[in-house]
Amino acid sequence: MNRLKEKYNNEIVKELQNKYNYKSVMEVPKLDKIVVNMGVGDASHNSKMLEAAMKDLEIITGQKPVATKAKKAIAGFKLREGQPIGCKVTLRGENMYNFLDKLISITLPRVRDFRGLSNKSFDGRGNYTLGLTEQLIFSEINYDDVVKVRGMDIVFVTTAKTNEEAHDLLKGFGMPFKK
Repeated sequence: MNRLKEKYNNEIVKELQNKYNYKSVMEVPKLDKIVVNMGVGDASHNSKMLEAAMKDLEIITGQKPVATKAKKAIAGFKLREGQPIGCKVTLRGENMYNFLDKLISITLPRVRDFRGLSNKSFDGRGNYTLGLTEQLIFSEINYDDVVKVRGMDIVFVTTAKTNEEAHDLLKGFGMPFKK
């Protein structure tokens, strides 16, 4: 069993149950999934860019990404409906906890001038979004193999009903929020 899943079951559930007076263990918010998304604007002109981004995302998450397609045509960006413009991976279960553990303990400390994560990136329904500017901070990525440095969004979807509950849940996992 993963270290963070064990910590959730043994410590975080009890802390949140005491703080928010939940009557049942099933009421306690939990991490539902982590979605890692990488937008590839150049993919409309060059399909090799999308393949490179998908390869990077697969190395980072250990799971095969899905290409995301444009929902509608935008002439200003020379974009047609249904054209691939990015890729995403949805992590659940064991893979999700492994990725979260790696993100908290290895990746985030490698970010230059890191002072903690923003407390304002919650969406009002208990989900947290984190934006990274480059994929090079992940230790699995080899600098020489990178075609283009690009950022990504990481969305933590929880079953929490409020931002405060989600904040306490993620803080319990060890997310380094700003003081």
